[in-house]
Amino acid sequence: MEVGVDSFAIVLPDAKTGIVPTASARMAHLLEEIEVSDRAGIDVFGIGEHHREDFADASPAVILAAAAGRTRQIRLTSAVSVLSAADPVRLFQDFATLDLVSQGRAEIIVGRGSFQEAHKLFGVSLDDYDRVFAEKLELLLQLRRDSHPHWQGKFRPPLTGQAVFPRPLQETMPLWLGVGGTPQSFVRAGLLGLPLMVAIIGGNHSRFRPLIDLYREAGRKAGHAPETLKVGIHSFGFVGDTDDQAKESLWPGWELMANRMAKERGSAPASRQRYEVEVGPQGALLVGSPETVASRIKEVSRLLGGINRIAFQLSMAANNHETHLKAINLLGRKVIPLLRNA
Repeated sequence: MEVGVDSFAIVLPDAKTGIVPTASARMAHLLEEIEVSDRAGIDVFGIGEHHREDFADASPAVILAAAAGRTRQIRLTSAVSVLSAADPVRLFQDFATLDLVSQGRAEIIVGRGSFQEAHKLFGVSLDDYDRVFAEKLELLLQLRRDSHPHWQGKFRPPLTGQAVFPRPLQETMPLWLGVGGTPQSFVRAGLLGLPLMVAIIGGNHSRFRPLIDLYREAGRKAGHAPETLKVGIHSFGFVGDTDDQAKESLWPGWELMANRMAKERGSAPASRQRYEVEVGPQGALLVGSPETVASRIKEVSRLLGGINRIAFQLSMAANNHETHLKAINLLGRKVIPLLRNA
């Protein structure tokens, strides 16, 4: 099982001083997080894509390219690229360039995004939300295969054999499909034989088992080999020396972000009671000591019929940079060995 870290480069006030870091300071911290992840033995680092004041990740490929020159082994991926709002040709070129810069360590995870800002910003109608995504995914897959594609769709001008360069160092650029909870998205990934990255942000992990089974069955019926139908999960979590320390470290950032989302989406505000449920044995947050987190990961894998990758979203604790770096080190140096020795 691969273990990764994902970041949305959330800009949060410092837990002690209340001072909000500049975008430049947040970016410097983010690059240090990727460097530390590389040294700690983390397998993959992902950068999300958002177009908001409180996130600094509008351009994942640029951030990852900066990180490529400061790392040696860690794989570098988007988490996710909002394909509906992007030009597939430009997205492919950006990540092919990243692949060359990183000497073959680039990946792309594409999805439709959980916020609407990108669609409004780039003029994509929400009425065409899924059709635009499906068409652009088809083109992106063709671009992986063909440097001079012939392609025609409804939402983008056709390609009639124009050259699309550079080509990546890897023979085939790894491409995952990021999904939430829509059954059709799981089926689509299975039919295409693409690795699946499931975003789990609330509730018990077991509720995703029927959807993952749907993905595997669709892939089997489409004739894809079981080993190509990889399953990854993106999960919020945090690692501390002890369970209590991990919970208390994550709480301030979690409370702040949960309240922001509640205000935007009209849901219930954050509460300590809800937090305790989410960090508990049946919750979505994988929080605790290295031993606890390793045990939770193994249980999640069992519930989901086996997973190939888990990517931790640690950004909510980014209002304490040193604690964040320590959590990355614990994840790489303690949690991963516990998983692999088992």
